[in-house]
Amino acid sequence: MASSSPVTAHRATLDTAVETLRSRAFWTPHPEHPKAYEGDGAEAFAALRDAPFELGLPGTDGWVGGEVSPYGFPLGITYPHTDPDVLLPAMRDALPAWRDAGPEARAVLCVDILARINARSQEFAQAVMHTTGQAYGMAFQAGGPHAQDRGLEAVAYAYEEQTRTPARAGWSKPQGRRPALELAKEFVPVPRGIALVIGCNTFPTWNGFPGLFASLATGNPVLVKPHPRAVLPLALAVRAARETLADAGFDPNLVALAVEREGEGVARTLALRDEVRIIDYTGSSAFGEWLEANARHAQVFTEKAGVNTVVVDSTADYRGMLGNLAFSLVLYSGQMCTTPQNILIPRGGIATDGGPKAFDDVVADLAAAVNGLLADDKRAAGLLGALVNPGVRERVEAANAGELGDVALASRALVHPDFPDATVRTPVIVRVDGGDPKAVDACLTECFGPVSFAVAVDSTDDAIALLRRTVSERGAMTVLGHTTSPAVEAALAEACLDTCAALSLNLTGGVFVNQTAAFSDFHGTGGNPSANSALVDGAFIAPRFRTVEIRRPA
Repeated sequence: MASSSPVTAHRATLDTAVETLRSRAFWTPHPEHPKAYEGDGAEAFAALRDAPFELGLPGTDGWVGGEVSPYGFPLGITYPHTDPDVLLPAMRDALPAWRDAGPEARAVLCVDILARINARSQEFAQAVMHTTGQAYGMAFQAGGPHAQDRGLEAVAYAYEEQTRTPARAGWSKPQGRRPALELAKEFVPVPRGIALVIGCNTFPTWNGFPGLFASLATGNPVLVKPHPRAVLPLALAVRAARETLADAGFDPNLVALAVEREGEGVARTLALRDEVRIIDYTGSSAFGEWLEANARHAQVFTEKAGVNTVVVDSTADYRGMLGNLAFSLVLYSGQMCTTPQNILIPRGGIATDGGPKAFDDVVADLAAAVNGLLADDKRAAGLLGALVNPGVRERVEAANAGELGDVALASRALVHPDFPDATVRTPVIVRVDGGDPKAVDACLTECFGPVSFAVAVDSTDDAIALLRRTVSERGAMTVLGHTTSPAVEAALAEACLDTCAALSLNLTGGVFVNQTAAFSDFHGTGGNPSANSALVDGAFIAPRFRTVEIRRPA
């Protein structure tokens, strides 16, 4: 390792991160306001367009491109396509030196990678915006500092888990009058092997960084396979990692990129390679379940589809509840794995600080709150962003046409003030009768995008029963409850504990159900069908390495 080690510069950050995991307090070393960074990233993004993205990967056998911004233009970037029979052995050869570096050196070097990524947050924001359709503000925060926080959180957990056992210990067993039995023992964290990160289209860095840094910090080389429509954000991260590793005297092939030709299905091929021993995946349930069933030689971490549910029983802040829920439905056009989908409301209405509200009143007032947020087209574009792919647009159009139920709030098309070719749609809300089994079955399927269902149920008890069924059968990343009743609150908590779903209660201000904070909140639980792991806890880290003991006579 080079003499200019980043240990001194980044050890304090690592220590604070570890302390914050224990306190669960707010902390970030990554400012989340764009003004804390130079420029807006537009110039750096422009320089990347219409050019090859060089990485110097072993086994490069061609170039692949094709990304198109959801805002209406091709990126024109090509990436190296590699032969896994050449690349994977090169990555495996890099493992021993990285393993021997130890947990601390690996952790602080990962912090250094994140610091370099953080310095280029504006560039990452442009890359995320123009591959996912997120509006600039969200692309900057979620794709930049918040994603970096999640990566650092994984590094801190990795350091904690690997150092839980001391590196060395002396052992002495008394033998009465005979000399004691004495051994010198070493305990070495040993990585499993090459880790494969399969990226998603909507949040490539936020969802990709935890697995990338959890595996790298535990000694595993990491092969990043991005979604073909969102390569650039993860390619930038791979480049930063390779540069940092090389500067520190390590083999840059500890981190590599795997892009695919159209129709190649490289994720499936790589997942079955014997060299790949860890897989992190975010995406559809179908492929996630295939990985869990077929990549049996690997430790597989998945985040799949779920049906997020809101139970509205009563509220002490009706306007605050409506405004908070409306924002959650609008943000990034509902294209978040944490966006509420089914809103369960007693058909007899709810009690509020403004008096009783009938079911139809609540639905109409929620629709009005959404329209109020989106009344100004420029502001609306900054909240909605653009639809990420044609499938989302088709679901919105089907709901808008009444194919999913009675339309309570129709979606409308907006012209983006800066990108007129972007596909922008406002949310659609559909009324559903909770007494109609076919209608309920329809809304128990994830309808990813700006489509939500206002479900009339007979009572709050029925709402909680449907919540239990939803989470048990389909999974949920988030559950939201609104109630002024301690008994209902207890019943909601009991239902979520029984089905292992994260619960938020009575959110009426600036904290929203579809947002989580690194170092404090867990993203998912790993205990229901939406995901088999949580971002980030010890269980997300510990299977990525094993501890091997070496004993000698003292």
